Amino acid sequence: MIRSELIQKIADENPHLYQRDVERIVNTIFEEIIEAMARGDRVELRGFGAFSVKRRDARVGRNPRTGESVQVEQKHVPFFKTGKYLRDRLNGR
Repeated sequence: MIRSELIQKIADENPHLYQRDVERIVNTIFEEIIEAMARGDRVELRGFGAFSVKRRDARVGRNPRTGESVQVEQKHVPFFKTGKYLRDRLNGR
């Protein structure tokens, strides 16, 4: 499901809301999650999962074309851990 499909589904299920308001709500939620993660905070949505940021240390990698060693800098990457409810639904429980 992509963002526009999510917005459409929520708008269809809530006919009392204008689509532009639903779009604003969904965008605000995503922006808040992004801003929290940019600050290094953890975002937990009960039953769904938790978003966090993990740090990857600097390392020596290899260029796949040439086989040459390349220095890869330290970086931060987003990480998602599923919640129990989501995991159970996916496994048919």
